Amino acid sequence: MRITVIGGAGKMACISVQYLAQDPRVDEVVLADIDLDQAKVVAEYINSPKVSIKKVDVNDKAGLIEVLKGSDACLNGTVFYTNLPIMKACLNAGVHYTDMGGLFFTTHKQLKLSDRFKEAGLSAILGMGSAPGVPNLQASYAADRLDTIESIKIFDGIMPPPTDDPKFTYSVPTIVDELIVEPMVYKDGEFQAEPPLSGFEDYWFEPPIGLLPMHLSLHSEVATIPLSFKDKGVKECFFKINYWGMAKAVVENVRVLADFGFGSTEPVEVKGQTIIPRDMMVSMLSGYVPPITEFLAPPKNKPPDWVKEIVTEVKGMKDGQEVKYRLGTLTCKGALPTGVAPAIAAIWMAEGSVESGVYPPEIALDPVPFFKELEEIDIITQVTITKNL
Repeated sequence: MRITVIGGAGKMACISVQYLAQDPRVDEVVLADIDLDQAKVVAEYINSPKVSIKKVDVNDKAGLIEVLKGSDACLNGTVFYTNLPIMKACLNAGVHYTDMGGLFFTTHKQLKLSDRFKEAGLSAILGMGSAPGVPNLQASYAADRLDTIESIKIFDGIMPPPTDDPKFTYSVPTIVDELIVEPMVYKDGEFQAEPPLSGFEDYWFEPPIGLLPMHLSLHSEVATIPLSFKDKGVKECFFKINYWGMAKAVVENVRVLADFGFGSTEPVEVKGQTIIPRDMMVSMLSGYVPPITEFLAPPKNKPPDWVKEIVTEVKGMKDGQEVKYRLGTLTCKGALPTGVAPAIAAIWMAEGSVESGVYPPEIALDPVPFFKELEEIDIITQVTITKNL
């Protein structure tokens, strides 16, 4: 089994490469990236004969297809802007596809490729990271056990860093978009936009994470979950997070820059040079992401010293009685589920376990065996059921 990881030298996808190289079901992992120096750092750290490096520019359509040929599955670990061209390259190369999310709007565009993937006998699973990904399967688990559903509420709780820590937790472009683009929620049977950094509420997570302030954020789970379970009467669905796991002051500083126009994609002239303010801001902030080896390092903690809990609460009716499911997925390394979840999905597709077509995780995958695989590396999912006696 050969799996190609596009953007495999990235902060999340490097974890995918590491996991795939350690999995006995996988024979070869192609680490495909435009940054060969970073790719070599990742490959040397993993130190596996299964890993090979190939240079790829996702803007080079022919070159991308050539890199993908002969693979059993493609794991797209790049930013969501490239999802559609990489999916189309997979169609040309005859390769199954998965990614880590399309930030709502791109996910809806990707789903329109389902007929083409079916005709080609190929599978694609969209938004299969930590979040989106894990919450979709949590929602699926609960939905299968309820007759009707009133609400699906997702809370991504991350142990806050010290207040003076300026680090970003993952892709700077994605965080910037999540910070300045209006989050979408599903309410009373339709999607609607809300202001960024709104909808605050305090939510209790498993100790030692504790009580965290949660706010709305644009995310792909909300793009698909209410539609997947629409026949059960879903009235509400949202995604909330605590400052993307960063220090509140850092988020507020970036928000100030965005308010002053540095998040704009409109070109401006500066001393005879044309620049895109957002590109400049993202480039300068990228230096505040930890080094790649920090993402590859083993967890500093052991269970139950958790640093992150992904929670989905599903409230509905079963046999005429109101029931609430709370599923919490816990990890001692915040980035670990983001890299491992799509790696498992890629393996399942390569094995032929997923039907042809383009699907969100809640439709494509059986949640129980998936959570069992995560459990093997101490990513633990707990279920709580609340109902009257």
